[in-house]
Amino acid sequence: MNEIESRLAALGTGIPEILLPRHGTEGSGIDLSKWAVIACDQFTQDLNYWEQVEKTVNGAPSCLNLVFPEVYLEAAQRDKGREDTGQKRIQNIRSSMESYIKEGIFDPPRRCCMYLERSTLLHPKRRGLMLLVDLEQYNWEGESRFLIRSTEGTIRERLPPRMEIRRGAPLELPHILLLIDDEEDSLIPSLGAIAQKHQPLYETSLMMNSGAVAGWTLETEEAWTVLADGLEALAGKSTTRYGGGSPSGGSSPSGGRPFLYAVGDGNHSLATAKAIWEEYKKNHIGEVSAEISARSHPARWALVEVENLYDPGINFEPIHRVVFGKEKPEQLVSDICRELSSLKEIKCIPDTKNSRILRMENLSHNIATASLQPLLDNFVKQKGYSIDYIHGEDEVFRLVSDSVQPAAGLILPPVQKEGLFKTVAATGPLPRKSFSMGEAEEKRFYLECRRLFG
Repeated sequence: MNEIESRLAALGTGIPEILLPRHGTEGSGIDLSKWAVIACDQFTQDLNYWEQVEKTVNGAPSCLNLVFPEVYLEAAQRDKGREDTGQKRIQNIRSSMESYIKEGIFDPPRRCCMYLERSTLLHPKRRGLMLLVDLEQYNWEGESRFLIRSTEGTIRERLPPRMEIRRGAPLELPHILLLIDDEEDSLIPSLGAIAQKHQPLYETSLMMNSGAVAGWTLETEEAWTVLADGLEALAGKSTTRYGGGSPSGGSSPSGGRPFLYAVGDGNHSLATAKAIWEEYKKNHIGEVSAEISARSHPARWALVEVENLYDPGINFEPIHRVVFGKEKPEQLVSDICRELSSLKEIKCIPDTKNSRILRMENLSHNIATASLQPLLDNFVKQKGYSIDYIHGEDEVFRLVSDSVQPAAGLILPPVQKEGLFKTVAATGPLPRKSFSMGEAEEKRFYLECRRLFG
């Protein structure tokens, strides 16, 4: 490990070995428009979306065969007998990973970070960096004061099925998005200027009206030095903005450390990676001790995309709620209004177009979920109801209208991204599903891979 890599490692950051499917022009290689698939935690109540994805892929090599869309995961948990879900699907994922490696689907690995540009129907450009983060510098439990911090609560019960997929998997595919707090918006654009001195390593359209993405390599010491300089500067600023310590772990009067990365998307995926690493260490105490000290074991790291909180291509969107009950929809809406009437921070306003939709008006400066979610959790637990978390108002209206089960939609107010780091540093993670980075179609697509186990 040279000096630049050591500086990055002190900041919980590493240089990955990126695996991309062999691809080319004029029909040669893998079709990246079929290879790239949206994050598995999207469209969780829209089976038709994922059926359309399968039709689009049409048997071609695709990340669809390497991930477990949560629309099927939920079905597997409800119906243990379905052959296309549960353990059988996990086995198929594992066998697809192994066969893709053996069959030469991938080009040789490239040891590099990557600069990415994503376009969508709503934003012409969103910029990001692909790199590794050190799971020893992250902890989602308790009041974390690590370099990498969760912005939302983690549901422990959601980890086991995700751990089963990752445990021993030969490949890692990330949909994790981490945020940096770069008000000047200088670091990622400066790396983009370096990267775009040469042609992109890949560029492709994305299926289902999700725009396009292109990626350039950052594999020179010049680029890595700019990255290290920029991250060190951000880590240093965090000690005065939020109360922290030195990047190497020294303490400040507040007893904390720098706050460099905030989890913007994929919170449960990063928590799963952490859980598998802790499990692996526990089961291989003597075997991995040298690798742990050398930071060399692949499972210690997670492949992520890093974006700037202040990137013009990032909007924070609320994640709405749909409550599924057992009573008539009118009674369900009435019960929810009665339950939420004690909240001083939030006002419930019936939607003028659909009586089964409630709009939440925020009467305070706090994020609405801080007070709303605990009451909702208590309500559904007492009644034996369930909640789903939905991106986009249109999807809430569709789901409430089409649901066979009585359902009521809660439309949450807009979320302000300014102050996110400071709030999380002061109070810890927000309630789960408090915000979304953009609309559902703008979510990260699986595309880049990395060898994990084996």
